[in-house]
Amino acid sequence: MNNSTQPQTRDNGPVKLAVEPENWRRENLVAAVVRAGGKVSPIEEATGLIWADPGRPELLPELLVPNLEWVQLPFAGIEPFLPMLDNQRIWTCGKGVYSQPVAEHVLGSILALKRGFISYARKQKWSGPVGETLFGAHVVILGSGGITNNLLPLLSAFNCETTVVRRSHKKNTAATHTANLEDLPEILPSADVVVLALALTPETLGIADSDFFEMMPDQAILVNVARGKHVVTSDLVRALQSRQILGAVLDVTDPEPLPESHILWTLDNCLITPHIGNTPEMGITLLASRVEENVRRYISGEELLGRIDLELGY
Repeated sequence: MNNSTQPQTRDNGPVKLAVEPENWRRENLVAAVVRAGGKVSPIEEATGLIWADPGRPELLPELLVPNLEWVQLPFAGIEPFLPMLDNQRIWTCGKGVYSQPVAEHVLGSILALKRGFISYARKQKWSGPVGETLFGAHVVILGSGGITNNLLPLLSAFNCETTVVRRSHKKNTAATHTANLEDLPEILPSADVVVLALALTPETLGIADSDFFEMMPDQAILVNVARGKHVVTSDLVRALQSRQILGAVLDVTDPEPLPESHILWTLDNCLITPHIGNTPEMGITLLASRVEENVRRYISGEELLGRIDLELGY
């Protein structure tokens, strides 16, 4: 890592990077750029842009000036930015940045639901024993990115059998088994826990539907920390109400935010958290670290982390 606070140079002078727009994240990201040796400059002079606001994608197009070679987006989820991605510049995102806290959230959520903490927390009197152990359970994880790679070591402490379902046929060596989406009919019937941690693409939109839940055992739980649109919400409601599956943990929903009147709030076998698998307080330090590393790589001409594949859309 470059420890100098002086701007690093290429042949044509200091490497100039813009950090936009003004918000509470910007100060941390400006400091990251400076630590890596970049010079924070107006957008008209910059060759790279660090975008600091995932909630306002509509502001970005007017800043995509011709001199920009690289744009760094803050989150792994890039759906709001898809219309503006192009081949004129390098695009990177927060893939893998927030994986550790999200994996921790997954583990805590699994334990909370399997051990009955959700139903107990809603009771106002002493009740009978419920709950199942995670030790030795079969955990199926859809997706093989950073969340999965941070979750697998946590599950190993519980001696879990793990199956990672991914697009490619490359084996995930940290998992017990590696499979593909077409293998789900053979995999889901033995699952105790199913975790959705995959990118949202046309292939995975609504993947957790009525057929999906019918393949899951009645003692299995679903955990979604990916995107709300992976799940057909009406089908999930029916599966939970009928106890077709044991329960669900949703950090993301469709729609999102979930309306106050939605029936999912009333179900005692559903734990809903407001998209806080990674909170802003946790995330800004992690994002700043990624920005610092990518600025350092950009200055030295190395491959950038989290590069977006325009064909895959993530």
